[in-house]
Amino acid sequence: MTHHQDIQDINAERSAKSGASGSLESFLRKFRQIAYLVAIIPVLLAYIICVGVSLAPGIYLFRWVSLQMTAYPDIIQALCLGLSLAGGFIAFILTLIVVVPVLNAPALPFIKPYRGPWFSLESIPWFYHNALTYLVRYTVLDFITPTPLNIFFFRAMGMKIGKACMINSSNISDPALIQLGDYVTIGGSAYLMAHYGMKGYLIIDHLKVGAGATVGLAAKVLGGVEIGRRATVGPNATVLPKTVIKEMEKFGVPEKPEAL
Repeated sequence: MTHHQDIQDINAERSAKSGASGSLESFLRKFRQIAYLVAIIPVLLAYIICVGVSLAPGIYLFRWVSLQMTAYPDIIQALCLGLSLAGGFIAFILTLIVVVPVLNAPALPFIKPYRGPWFSLESIPWFYHNALTYLVRYTVLDFITPTPLNIFFFRAMGMKIGKACMINSSNISDPALIQLGDYVTIGGSAYLMAHYGMKGYLIIDHLKVGAGATVGLAAKVLGGVEIGRRATVGPNATVLPKTVIKEMEKFGVPEKPEAL
């Protein structure tokens, strides 16, 4: 006898959920363009708040210096105003990495592993979480990587990070679903992302790196991966979803390193 397993229609306009949640999800799927525009509004408002609040200290500093320098020669005014702009930029960085996690906090309880259509209720908090992460990632994160400040930011975004970790990359998505043990090293330009797409599905899963493990330069590690204690992922290696790297195993590392 042949058994047929039910396969979810990822392009279905009608949600399998019941009640109000089912009606809302059906709306998301049937009117995708409108739903996307509606979903992007909270993200844009969050961007305006985060950037606006973060710019305020620098603007205040610039205006204060401008008022104090009115009686001084032009060259002195230019120098002081330039220094105030530089100080305002540093203030912008420090403020942004605090304000963004504050606005991200309400979404954290709803960011969970998920497998299903892209247009779903489960994907909304994930979308919001990554949108805020990318606001920092594509503006100021490279300026504070690697320092304790980027560790602070990722922890504030929900990433579980052990002691004495080194994260020398800004290419991190879904921090709320990533866990690093103690003494983990993430090499320069490495990618850690706890989501991927497959056969039309959006798949969000945990990504775990064991204590003492190393992820090499420009390596790519995807959702559902577990890297064991003191294991090594070689430079430029790609670790596909659901891969389990055992303790002290070397993944994607040549047996005979090339001569310098």
